[in-house]
Amino acid sequence: MTDTIPRCVFASLPRTTRGVPIVLGGDPKGKNFLYTNNNSVFIRDISDPSVADIYTQHSLNAISAKYSPSGFYICSGDASGKVRIWDTVNREHILKAEYQPLGGCVKDIAWSGDSTKIAVCGEGREKYAHVFNMDSGTSVGELSGVGKCCLTIAFKEQRPFKIAIGCEDKSAAFYEGPPFKFKTSYKDHTNFVNAVRYAPDGSVFITGGADCKAFVYEGKTGEMIGELGTPAHKGGIYGMCFSPDSSEVLTVSADKTAKIWNVASRELVVSFEVGKTMDEMLVGCLWQGDNIMAVALSGYIYYFNKNDPSTPLKVTKGHNKPITAMALSEDCSTIYTGDQSARVVLWNAVSGENDVFNGKGHSNQIQDMVVADGNLISVSMDDTIRFTDLSQNQFGDNSIKLDSMPKAVAANGSGLVAVACINHIIVFKNGTKIISQGVSFEPVSVDVLKGGSIIAVGAQKGNKVHLYDVSSGGLTEVHVLDNTGVASAVQFSPDGQYIATGGADKYVRLFSMANYENVINFPAHTAKVTCLAWSPDSSKFATGSIDTNIVIWKPSQGMSPKIIKGAHQMSVVNKLVWLNDKVLVSAGQDSNVKQWDNA
Repeated sequence: MTDTIPRCVFASLPRTTRGVPIVLGGDPKGKNFLYTNNNSVFIRDISDPSVADIYTQHSLNAISAKYSPSGFYICSGDASGKVRIWDTVNREHILKAEYQPLGGCVKDIAWSGDSTKIAVCGEGREKYAHVFNMDSGTSVGELSGVGKCCLTIAFKEQRPFKIAIGCEDKSAAFYEGPPFKFKTSYKDHTNFVNAVRYAPDGSVFITGGADCKAFVYEGKTGEMIGELGTPAHKGGIYGMCFSPDSSEVLTVSADKTAKIWNVASRELVVSFEVGKTMDEMLVGCLWQGDNIMAVALSGYIYYFNKNDPSTPLKVTKGHNKPITAMALSEDCSTIYTGDQSARVVLWNAVSGENDVFNGKGHSNQIQDMVVADGNLISVSMDDTIRFTDLSQNQFGDNSIKLDSMPKAVAANGSGLVAVACINHIIVFKNGTKIISQGVSFEPVSVDVLKGGSIIAVGAQKGNKVHLYDVSSGGLTEVHVLDNTGVASAVQFSPDGQYIATGGADKYVRLFSMANYENVINFPAHTAKVTCLAWSPDSSKFATGSIDTNIVIWKPSQGMSPKIIKGAHQMSVVNKLVWLNDKVLVSAGQDSNVKQWDNA
């Protein structure tokens, strides 16, 4: 068993929900930034987002994460109300402490300037915010005076310490301490208070609400100073962050704009507009050093140039929904991935630079995809197959309705394409449907012999793999393999000597195509096998599973495989492809794409 570190990770984007603000955590050392998706906390290099580290120790969805001012610890909170405090120095991210400050989701986190105290807010039964000592977890006062979920919290970093919170009951509250106690509440907003932030120098704090307004308060006394704009935005405000020198503040909104304001004059300095669609609503932001960033509902991370508001400096794209399909370009330079939301992303296999397919594509989850004959061939839960010309990276009009919902697609590289649908096996030749045959065994997987006319179809019913010859223009069954478990994945070796299957019964099987002899029959996984891929030289194949592991098999070594334990920790391994004979690429339910050396 091997605990292998991936050579690189093309990381998931932040998980977003319409109408819900997200938290980005800034690194006091200026190098990284934080966000969450599912049970993971992502640490990404702010100047090179292709560099990423992923913390996966929460048992439920991680919601928020913040660095300590010292930079040595990160506190992350999850959907159960737990917080974990872990170090940033070691690769293992050793856990310092775990506490349960709230009875529900931890929406936001703030540290005291000396890194000794942590304030959290969110959902609960009777308590919606709490402040405690980092070392012991003991309370440092009471954050009372609110009756609904608290969405946002801020700590004045300098002594005397202060705390400000914003809530779903349209109020904000101000506390003095330690020990912290209620000082006053504010009813200036007429809708949820989504964002509260203190200036780094402690001079002011500002609240931003779903009512489009932002109010400025004196940092020590809590007295109202004034309002940004009249109002600040035309849509709800979902994020706020001060410039490092406290002179300006960034606000982002559902009106698809990010704005920078002069704090002293409360006047607008510059406005950035990212688009017009719902996916371009802005739900979170960060100002770290010279980097001014915002996250859209799409999960895309926008970088802005204060001196040129006309267009974003750059946009980091990718997935924030589970990746359900993956394919490799014919020259192996580009990785294509499709997800649950029908988004298709193309990645430079070396640098990780990416973009998304434009145009009107699929309208539902991408089930599977393959590259052949200059096309990206994709099938979707919208019951269509698309042949997309890869010379333009844009969906065209070549969408063909299928006779039932597709589960998998494969191609032989010579114009032949086979689709396994729940009630049919469908075959295309050079983009034209030539066979559509109803079957009763519910196909779940498919492959086509490279350069040949033999098709393998895994069956949901009967635990069989059906082999067909389509050279005569119809489906002629030539053999049936007994798989004992549902063949959830099936693939011929590139040299045509073997066919490998991965089963819902945890077994991986290898059959010789010469005489159909069962060469390997072994349960290396502890749960259903979800995917399978052969190396280009046919010397080995890899399997992925619900058990989070990847297993590398060599026909020459029989039942002594290499196991990459926890390849996608806390996540299903959904798809595998080989970049070359030594580098394996995996994609997971966690929305991450990883590459593995010497697999």
